[in-house]
Amino acid sequence: MPTTRKSRATNRLNLPAGAGRAGEAAAAHILAEHGYAIIRTNYRVREGEIDVVAELDGQTVFVEVKTRRSNAFGLAEEQLSAQKIERLIAAAQSYLAETGAEHADWRIDLLAIEMDTSGRVLRHSIIENAVGY
Repeated sequence: MPTTRKSRATNRLNLPAGAGRAGEAAAAHILAEHGYAIIRTNYRVREGEIDVVAELDGQTVFVEVKTRRSNAFGLAEEQLSAQKIERLIAAAQSYLAETGAEHADWRIDLLAIEMDTSGRVLRHSIIENAVGY
C-alpha cells in the first residue's frame, strides 16, 4: 500500500517559468527535506524519462514529478496514465541495466506539487510505491 507524506510550504522558491519545470526545480528541495539523496535528474532513454533518480534508505527510488497550478483537471496525484506507468517502468529498468544494478531494490514514487502562479509551493504530497510493477 502506498505511503503518503504531506506538508505545506510557505516559502517562495526562485523557480523557472512553466509549471512542469518549476515543479521539477522545487522537487529537489522537497525530496531532500524528506531524506532523498538525488542521484540524477531528467534521465532520458528511448523508453521514456525519469524526472528524478534518488536513493532513500538504501533503495533506488525513481520519482515522477507532477505539478499543477490548479485542480481544474484533477489532482496531480491522479495524473498517471497506464501508458505513462509502462514508460516509467521501462525507463527505470533501463537505468538499472545501464548502471549494472539490475538486482537492486527499487521503487517508483510520485511527487505531486501544487503551486500558485508566482511559483510558491502551496502543497506537496509524496506517494511512495505509487507504481506497481
